[in-house]
Amino acid sequence: VTLALILVNVVVFLITATPQISNAQQASSIYFSYGFVPAVINDIADLPIELAVLPETMTYVSYSFLHANFMHIAGNMLFLWVFGDNVEDAMGHFKYLIFYLLCAAAGAWAHALAIPESQSPLIGASGATAGVVGAYLLLHPRVKIWILALGRIPIRLQAIWVLGGWIAYQI
Repeated sequence: VTLALILVNVVVFLITATPQISNAQQASSIYFSYGFVPAVINDIADLPIELAVLPETMTYVSYSFLHANFMHIAGNMLFLWVFGDNVEDAMGHFKYLIFYLLCAAAGAWAHALAIPESQSPLIGASGATAGVVGAYLLLHPRVKIWILALGRIPIRLQAIWVLGGWIAYQI
């Protein structure tokens, strides 16, 4: 499932990042059509009819398959690749897929609570990936993870320190 999620994210990114679509106007249309817009969900604003291609509730998940640029998708998919398979092994394939999608929806919901009037579309798998990282931390807090301190020095630290620091940084 982890590999399939990565593949779907990459394929969607490649489709939406093609030269025909990558101009700002068309990319913006895609982000508004399939991204999560809190003001729309909270009935503060409406999308133009030509951009309302999905039921609003579907955007709680669809946003998580869109990414703004290469570094955006690379970061999300790297964390999913590194930690997702261990969480998937612990949960089983189907439960893991449901968990991933629920984490994406929870990320959108939290964003809508934090900034309910925002008319900017939320995109990216960060909410889903953060859920997977959190699950990994709960399942394997003492497993040692290799990191590059200062970008150069390899150090092995317990997951609780590395991922706890990452979570603090995200907050």
